[in-house]
Amino acid sequence: MGGVLTFILAGGRGERLHPLTRDRTKPAVPFGGVYRIIDFTLSNCLHSGLRRIYVLTQYKSLSLERHIRLGWSIFNPAMGEFIAPVPPQQRTDGADWYRGTADAIWQNWYSVERYTYEWGEPETILVLAGDHVYKMDYREMLRFHREAGADLTVAAIRVPRDEARSRFGVFAVGGDGRALSFQEKPEDPTPDPDDPGMCLASMGIYAFSPKALEGALRADAADADSSHDFGRDVIPGMLAEGREVFVFPFERANRNPTPYWRDVGTLDSFWEAHMDLVAVVPRFDLYDRSWPIHTYREPWPPAKTVHDEPRRKGIALNSLLSPGSIVSGGTVVRSVLSPGVKVHSHARVEESVLFSGVEVGRGAVIRRAIIDKNVKVPAGFTLGEDLEKDRARFHVTERGIVVIPKEEIL
Repeated sequence: MGGVLTFILAGGRGERLHPLTRDRTKPAVPFGGVYRIIDFTLSNCLHSGLRRIYVLTQYKSLSLERHIRLGWSIFNPAMGEFIAPVPPQQRTDGADWYRGTADAIWQNWYSVERYTYEWGEPETILVLAGDHVYKMDYREMLRFHREAGADLTVAAIRVPRDEARSRFGVFAVGGDGRALSFQEKPEDPTPDPDDPGMCLASMGIYAFSPKALEGALRADAADADSSHDFGRDVIPGMLAEGREVFVFPFERANRNPTPYWRDVGTLDSFWEAHMDLVAVVPRFDLYDRSWPIHTYREPWPPAKTVHDEPRRKGIALNSLLSPGSIVSGGTVVRSVLSPGVKVHSHARVEESVLFSGVEVGRGAVIRRAIIDKNVKVPAGFTLGEDLEKDRARFHVTERGIVVIPKEEIL
């Protein structure tokens, strides 16, 4: 048997993360100072022993493909291991861009056929999203899937019903883990019987038996009314046909101190996830050496703070300072500084995320902002102090986070 074949969906436009996705696909967006969002899914694969991975790219994939080439060329082809970015192949009749998550896999079914020819039919096909932040041992879910004899197993996490409304697919589940019903982004999610304020939300993590997946995708491709999406079409279709669909509880495979999973698909959720990192006891632990997050690391020198004078001190409190960042007589509080960031004297940065190469000029004040790469903030400039003034020039989110595009001239 060919073991587990993994597909990572990494081609999304990421429109709700614009302008961070103006020049890159969502999985390639920097996160946590030194990582890219896709690193979390790839690290989960690495630690779970999954070494045969296709990464399906699409929009603005150059930086993602470069990151994978530089940071993830660690598998051994002689042992049948690979991680291969795959742009749209347009192998199906009339195919163009992927029309949905299910169509992305169907357009690449040739990859499954070639894999089967070389390695034998895979026992399981695992489909993952490349734009979520979490730690998970997929082996636990794959074991559950095999033991249940499932056609499809979907990982799910308990979330407040108010949080799930119109955002997540929601399951009702029987005592044996069998899916009883599924709603895609409902206004009124089905409550958890044990806690009416909670519900079981799909994480977009799917384990399929190959034959069941091929049949479901073939039928979906022939349906002119389908949106060709796993959540909207394939899962409801499999349930309607009486297929063996099971739900796997994420907490059984979670590798964070407490269950943590974030879809960082909006600017506010992206900022909130970074604030989770800088908490005194971070909700998401980057420091666990038993489950490290792998990435490509440029050869930056260590981070540095300088100046200790009565009116000029280089201070960083409750913050992440990446290699190559320098706090030179300024103050950084509850913020994430990426490699090569420099904060000059008397400047103040609070609750902000600064991407690589950002320079904060002398006396500038930055509050609750996300600043993309290589932006030079002039001396005395302010962001986040007067949101009405900021809205006249920049994007400001519902939560009042000011977002500055890459290489913007301020």
